[in-house]
Amino acid sequence: MTTDLTVRAAVPDDAAGIARVHIQAWRESYAHLLPAEVLAGLQQAPREARWDAIIAAATADIWVACAGTGIVGWASAGAGRDDNGPRPRELEGIYVLASHYGSGAGQMLLDAAVGDGGAYLWIAEDNPRAFAFYRRNGFVPDGATAEHELAGTPVRIRRMVR
Repeated sequence: MTTDLTVRAAVPDDAAGIARVHIQAWRESYAHLLPAEVLAGLQQAPREARWDAIIAAATADIWVACAGTGIVGWASAGAGRDDNGPRPRELEGIYVLASHYGSGAGQMLLDAAVGDGGAYLWIAEDNPRAFAFYRRNGFVPDGATAEHELAGTPVRIRRMVR
C-alpha cells in the first residue's frame, strides 16, 4: 500500500474514478446486503454520468482520496437532503476501497467532508465496520430508521448524529 495518500476537492475529470470506486466499494461492502447479480450488474457508464451531473451541479462538496494519482475513496457532504434534518450538514456518502482500509483514507475524507462539527448520516443497519468508524468519530444513533433502496433492493437504514 502506498503512503502518499492525499485528499482533495473533486474536479469534473474525477467522475470516472469516483464511479469506479463507488461500484467496487459497493461490491466489497454490500455483498451481504445486496444480491450478487445486482452487484455484478453495476455499470460504469451510468454511474459516471451521475457523478458528472453531481459534480457539475455543485450542490454538495465532493472529496476524493488519492493514492498517488489514483482515486481510492470519495466522500460527499452538503446541507442535508432531509426536511428538518437534525444537524446543518449531512455526510451523504463515504466509500474507500477495501485495499485501503486502515490507511487513514476514510478518516481524511470524513475530516474534509464534515470536519469535527455537527453532522448526520444514514447508514445501512447491517454495516458493523462503518458503525464502528462513525462511533469512533463521535456519531451515535438518534433513533431514526427508514427503509432505503440500494440498486432496487430495500435496505434498513439508521441515522447517526454528532
